[in-house]
Amino acid sequence: QVQLAESGGGLVQAGGSLRLSCAASGRTFSGPTMAWFRQAPGMEREFVAAITWNGDEASVTDSVQGRFIISRDSTENTMYLQMNNLKPEDTAVYSCAANGPSWRSSARLRVAGYYLTWGQGIQVTVSS
Repeated sequence: QVQLAESGGGLVQAGGSLRLSCAASGRTFSGPTMAWFRQAPGMEREFVAAITWNGDEASVTDSVQGRFIISRDSTENTMYLQMNNLKPEDTAVYSCAANGPSWRSSARLRVAGYYLTWGQGIQVTVSS
């Protein structure tokens, strides 16, 4: 079974940067996509970004376009989320997910329920 572990979160001032990592261990992935989601207090879990297993396709949600970059290093079984120009509204618990749906199912990529494996989540706090 695949296990995911996030790292790199913390407290940063508005305009700053953080890089989140999601390290995978255990059995080989069976699904073609991985993603980042986030959940702010009192809010629904929100899609942030997704990427294919080999990294040839990637997508981010509109609210972070131009600021966040998703990538992965298949040799190290690690996915990253580079977050630049952070804003207070980016404050949330960020979770990585794996074993997601086909990249061709673009609508499903943004739905948490279609990912089978999750990390525990990591807090990102952006102060104003």
